[in-house]
Amino acid sequence: MLSVIQRRRTISPFQLVAGLIFFFSFCCAAAAEKLLNLPVRGDVVSPVYVMTRDDATATVVLLPGGDGGIGKIAEGKPTSNNFLVRSRELFFQNGLNVVVMGRVSDQDGLDYGYRISSEHVHDVGVVVDYAIKETGKPVWIVGTSRGTVSGTAATIALGNNKVAGLVLTSSVTSKKIGAVPTQNLGSITVPVLVVHHEKDICPVCRPYEAGGIVRGLAAARTKKLVLIKDGSDPAGDPCGNQHWHGYINAEKSTVDLIANWIKNPGP
Repeated sequence: MLSVIQRRRTISPFQLVAGLIFFFSFCCAAAAEKLLNLPVRGDVVSPVYVMTRDDATATVVLLPGGDGGIGKIAEGKPTSNNFLVRSRELFFQNGLNVVVMGRVSDQDGLDYGYRISSEHVHDVGVVVDYAIKETGKPVWIVGTSRGTVSGTAATIALGNNKVAGLVLTSSVTSKKIGAVPTQNLGSITVPVLVVHHEKDICPVCRPYEAGGIVRGLAAARTKKLVLIKDGSDPAGDPCGNQHWHGYINAEKSTVDLIANWIKNPGP
């Protein structure tokens, strides 16, 4: 009969402290988060929330919709329920660096017309430049709702020298200044993914009009339209973040799809 004798190993205080130092050093080296006010024009700043990881394959600059805000800051983190802001951790978990751009300090809101202005495009460009310098990875612009107006305008202006690709979710398709199909889509050469929920009933973001965006991307290296079917329990404003428009209860599957396409874009 075999007998097993277990011996407890005593860990000295020195070993415990050394182990903790190693653990936290590893964590900090592997991933980091910070919130900063990034100067964009003179005294004007944009709040930017940054999440970086050593093994990232690319960086996404997330452009929220609505008034462009990222919500109140609690414990150093943005609290907006906007689809992209609340899903930032999902992008990060998919092996991507994340840069969330907030509304600049000289604006109370980002309306449709302002989002195609040279001033706004400049501000987005400053954030893209920061993302390139900070992470050293290819930068993709990801916009949602009104953020697709910004993302499209910025990609047209910045070109493929700075932007590796564009992702448009819940695109503004009609009735508004700067609606994505009305912009110069034919000048975009980078890969573009168009994502829309098939049940989106926001009157300025119609799913059946999203195909027109893809058709307009005549020079894009590759392009794809995906209609999302997942989700449940939509509530509130049909153009709000808790409705189909905001991919309610479909956040993970939608972000997984986006992240996988960024890593391997194709038709």
